[in-house]
Amino acid sequence: MEAEKYLEKFYETIDENSRLDTRYGHIEFVTTMKYIEKHLKPGDKIIEIGAGTGRYSHTFARMGFEVDAVELLEHNIEIFKSNTAKEEKITIRRGNAIDLSEYESDTYDITLLLGPMYHLFTEEEKIKALSEAIRVTKKGGIIFAAYCMGDAAVLMYGFKRGKIKEIIEKCMINAETFETFSGPWDIFELHRKEDIDALMKNFNTERLHFLATDGYANHIRDVLDEMDDETYELFVKYHLATCERQDMFGYSNHTLDVFRKK
Repeated sequence: MEAEKYLEKFYETIDENSRLDTRYGHIEFVTTMKYIEKHLKPGDKIIEIGAGTGRYSHTFARMGFEVDAVELLEHNIEIFKSNTAKEEKITIRRGNAIDLSEYESDTYDITLLLGPMYHLFTEEEKIKALSEAIRVTKKGGIIFAAYCMGDAAVLMYGFKRGKIKEIIEKCMINAETFETFSGPWDIFELHRKEDIDALMKNFNTERLHFLATDGYANHIRDVLDEMDDETYELFVKYHLATCERQDMFGYSNHTLDVFRKK
């Protein structure tokens, strides 16, 4: 599959595990963890679809939860396995988010879809991935779906890095509306909040939260790195206090849709 080749090449060149240890990445991680833990109950069974190198899966397994993980790329699976501790109740299988036929319906209390929606470029694929995530979740279970946002990319990569003319010429942005367009070779599919809302109209779910997972953090990476610890903790506190505000969504590089299966 062509898209898989682009992904494999991309993830072989970056250290995804360490990204969440940076100051800007830490904000995405602690925010995501806060909202998962808000709904996590003792004894819950978790599946992570598109688990990457396993940062979230291993975190929950080491907390004592039973975790099944699905990952598309062999490179990531190898790292995932190397990071697995003996005491973890965890499995990892190679699989695709749009086909979870190896997993039974109504099985999991918590379903994490924290990466696949970044890399699916057709409405059919997106609906299939969401359908599969919902299918394997128990009635009343909670699904966490993460997205990359278009306006944050326009601001950061277009204007801040001075590439706005170039990406307009490549037809990656509508020069009038500034809507973004992506293909598999671009690695990341970019959304607006209304795109996500339209996708979710296909499903019988109840939205519990929608949040800016990293807010403004990616735009000020250098500023965060220079902050003293006390100031940085204040920024984290500010972010957590404001991440569900609608006016923050477009500025965030990542958002998280949290919803319950009816």
